[in-house]
Amino acid sequence: MRVFVTRTLPGPALERLREEGLEVEVHQGLLLPREELLKKVEGVVGLIPTVEDRIDEEVMDRAGPGLKVIACYSVGVDHVDLEAARRRGIRVTHTPGVLTEATADLTLALLLAVARRVVEGVDYARGGQWRAWHPELLLGLDLEGLTLGIVGMGRIGQAVAKRAQAFGMRVVYTSRTPKPLPYPFLPLEELLAQADIVSLHAPLTPETHRLLNRERLFAMKPGAILLNTARGGLVDTEALVEALDGHLFGAGLDVTDPEPLPPEHPLYARKNAVITPHLGSAGRRTRERMAMMAVENLLAVLKGLEPPNPVV
Repeated sequence: MRVFVTRTLPGPALERLREEGLEVEVHQGLLLPREELLKKVEGVVGLIPTVEDRIDEEVMDRAGPGLKVIACYSVGVDHVDLEAARRRGIRVTHTPGVLTEATADLTLALLLAVARRVVEGVDYARGGQWRAWHPELLLGLDLEGLTLGIVGMGRIGQAVAKRAQAFGMRVVYTSRTPKPLPYPFLPLEELLAQADIVSLHAPLTPETHRLLNRERLFAMKPGAILLNTARGGLVDTEALVEALDGHLFGAGLDVTDPEPLPPEHPLYARKNAVITPHLGSAGRRTRERMAMMAVENLLAVLKGLEPPNPVV
């Protein structure tokens, strides 16, 4: 039985598949062209894709009736056509929980980088402009006393809230339904009007696509910061470029729409935008645990067992 893994994974997880007698093929490159994906899935019983891989009906049909499980190396599964998988009896799994702390850490890293203009400062020093200290040089925002508005109060949102409190920030949140949490629940429009920082942690669904459209971006408090470590599609990118030109203090983005963001995109020209290449879970321990979870999910399905982390 053959399994295709769309990227090399850190740690020993893939050896578990080989120990179970599976033939494992791993794509070695950074990019996996669509044509190559369609070729490699032919005849597989299991597939371990990343968020970069669009797994739709065409991929499932090319794999054939032997495909039993799509074990996503991710928490989000918006890159997989779940209905198509359900119709074909293909199990879909993911890796929830394991990347909570790492993603929350990166969210705070982006917040500090934007609020204290860290990237601008590094460029200033490296560019040879640092010739003297000045009281008004690259002034940023003090976090203590600011209001952080969290959109989507799941595991990651709550981990970010805990960290924000350590910085002396006030936390408010919005989600589909209020939760028994020690933070005020606000409707989205009210949160946008009050928050000095808005941090996105909602899943990408048809309902949340471009949740922050132009109207809502400009409804944010003037001088506020936007953080997105969830999914790029939650934000209207072109409207964000416009909002960064005077309305918002800045933005910290670990995800973008499109993703990857083309090098000529105008967001890169905004000095108040700090953009990282989807590093939310990129702690070595976290990524190795994700790999092992994906493998254990896949093996469970192939053994006829209920996977630990099912989606479909």
